[in-house]
Amino acid sequence: MAEADLTKEPIPKSLDDLEDFYKKRVGLGTSFDIGVRKITVLKKNVHFYYVNGLSDTSFIIEILEYLVTLNDTERLSTKVYDIVKNRIVHQQVQIVKTIDEMVIQVLSGLIGIVVEGVGEAIIVDVRNYPGRQPQEPDTEKVVRGSRDGYVENIILNTALTRRRIRDERLRFEIMKVGKRSKTDVAIGYIDGVANLDLVETIKKDLKAIDVDGITMADKTVEEFILKQKYNPYPLVRYTERADVGAVHLLEGHVLIFVDTSPSVMITPATFFHHSQHAEEYRNAPAVGTFVRWIRYIGIIASVFLLPLWYLFVVEPSLLPHKLEFIGPNKHTHIPMIVQIFIADIGIDFLRIAAIHTPTPLATAMGLIAAVLIGQIAIDVGLFVPEVILYVAVAAIGTFATPSYELSVANKIVRLFLLLCVAFFKVPGFMIGSTLFILFLANVRTLNAPYLWPFLPFNPQAFVQILIRRTVPGSAVRPSIVQPRDRFRQPPNS
Repeated sequence: MAEADLTKEPIPKSLDDLEDFYKKRVGLGTSFDIGVRKITVLKKNVHFYYVNGLSDTSFIIEILEYLVTLNDTERLSTKVYDIVKNRIVHQQVQIVKTIDEMVIQVLSGLIGIVVEGVGEAIIVDVRNYPGRQPQEPDTEKVVRGSRDGYVENIILNTALTRRRIRDERLRFEIMKVGKRSKTDVAIGYIDGVANLDLVETIKKDLKAIDVDGITMADKTVEEFILKQKYNPYPLVRYTERADVGAVHLLEGHVLIFVDTSPSVMITPATFFHHSQHAEEYRNAPAVGTFVRWIRYIGIIASVFLLPLWYLFVVEPSLLPHKLEFIGPNKHTHIPMIVQIFIADIGIDFLRIAAIHTPTPLATAMGLIAAVLIGQIAIDVGLFVPEVILYVAVAAIGTFATPSYELSVANKIVRLFLLLCVAFFKVPGFMIGSTLFILFLANVRTLNAPYLWPFLPFNPQAFVQILIRRTVPGSAVRPSIVQPRDRFRQPPNS
């Protein structure tokens, strides 16, 4: 048996034997945060095992005080264990009979109460994980809408979701993943709506994860269950908004919650799921449609604008007479493709630097980049102004993409198309664009086509992708998730 493995043996009736196990295997007496509190109840020894920092001390003290008062209020009895179990003032209590179950629960922040002479442990949920309170996520802000969002606590995240869907058929099934980390992972779905085959597939894949730990949380889980390898495109949608998660549950999706991560995974997810944003549904349908089209223009510009402009630069004969102004107005000694790559990658330098720069200094860094580097680079002839213009527009399109993962993947494709144009000009642009679309068409996420409803084409669903339908007009759930209940509301409503 590996050193990190626990034992399936029953809890010893001798408290000294149990304490020795904790000292040898769990670190009691070595790790300062693992502790035991010993009391006597009706002349029977009772031990409390806990982890400092994960357990709420006030609850533990309240339970201790109540049990100690039994010495003054109860007669001596041989059924001390039953008395203790029935007098614990807490709503979440369970019984475990093996050492590994008890240790895992204690290390998760619960407390384990054992009574001398009884081979069982009473587990009381007094978890109080350190973390922040729900607040609006930075990556999914809206002008008008709820300001609460998921946090790093899986209990709070499921509570935020259940607050929005008070259906008795909403299910959260939890399991532990990672031999050493034993991270809590829960899948959320609505029984009677979600496809049970999808639910079982995800549960099977989660249980099959065999790794020391998933400290990188949801991203590690994604790589295991989707086997993404080096495909840059995101195969699940991440959200930190509880209202977005609730909407997808009602559509028939399955959500994956991972403790310590503020992001929730929505499965399955297509390319067009990553282009949606809550802002569209916080406005009138016409305004939401307008915002959606602007976002689509930004996404298309982030992929095709730079390669297309560079194609016109190397093949000016392709331009109509009225558009001959497109292209550099002056010559430079540096090849145009090199300028584009330097400027485009420079945008990523700035983005990465902004992430690593303390907030008070970020504004100063932006001024230095925009005024000094950008202007001086043009003055010395490193760039022509048009390169800066089109790279900036493509960068804005990248930032307008709601999904950060999708925006980075699109940037990789943009650089690939630029190389195709540099080497093969018009045929390179056509072949590169075709390969890009064929690549996305062949991608499947949990057996769902990535470009649905464009490929395979579904007219009704594709119209809803282009136009933000009113909620009363959206009576049918998306067929991509194969929901058991197709209708969100009566068909004739």
